[in-house]
Amino acid sequence: MHLLRFPVGQACLWDDVDGLTLVDAGPPGSGRAIADAVTALGHGPAAVRRVVLTHFHEDHAGGAAELAALTGAEVLAHAADAAVLRRDVPAPEPVLEEWERPLHAAALRHLPVRDVEPPSAITELADGDVLPFGGGARVVHVPGHTDGSIALHPPGHGVLFTGDTVAASPVDGSVMPGVFNLDRSRTVAALHRLAALDADVACFGHGTPVTEKASAVLREAADRHRPAR
Repeated sequence: MHLLRFPVGQACLWDDVDGLTLVDAGPPGSGRAIADAVTALGHGPAAVRRVVLTHFHEDHAGGAAELAALTGAEVLAHAADAAVLRRDVPAPEPVLEEWERPLHAAALRHLPVRDVEPPSAITELADGDVLPFGGGARVVHVPGHTDGSIALHPPGHGVLFTGDTVAASPVDGSVMPGVFNLDRSRTVAALHRLAALDADVACFGHGTPVTEKASAVLREAADRHRPAR
């Protein structure tokens, strides 16, 4: 597994013997950089079999169409966010808490301003689907950050990809619910659902991954953030 970092956000590249899976695709303009990273790891671009998007935000999905065109990879997303990615419905704006507003403005300044074409085709996912990488990666629907946010859990490897449902603080590395949510209370509830899974490693959309005892770390974070009653 390889972590690819961008000015905002990051992606994970999973290397199976029969091909590569990319979890998220970086901001607009990242497709070529990702293809170059794949080449530097000793693979041809066509080795990228699929790009699984944890949600529609452009710092995670902006590079998907370009990378799919370069590699022929299948693009997958939850049905609720696939509609946004295809532009069938407008992208809902996050409901920002007051302390999030300067952080959100700073993040936007790091994103390129460009109109990006959507992927030519998107395979829609649902909760409980199992994807053919990592010995079988289960799709976990965790709405809150967006309506179609998902996590991915290949249990045989003890790895959990949380997308932006969970993040690691850039200040002290502490694990917390993600920011810039459509519904923070649902995001907190989603954190609790993910904390109940068995994982040694947790990879986030933002922040340094947890590389051991991830389930315990997520449970501690969940204990600090109780769902609304």
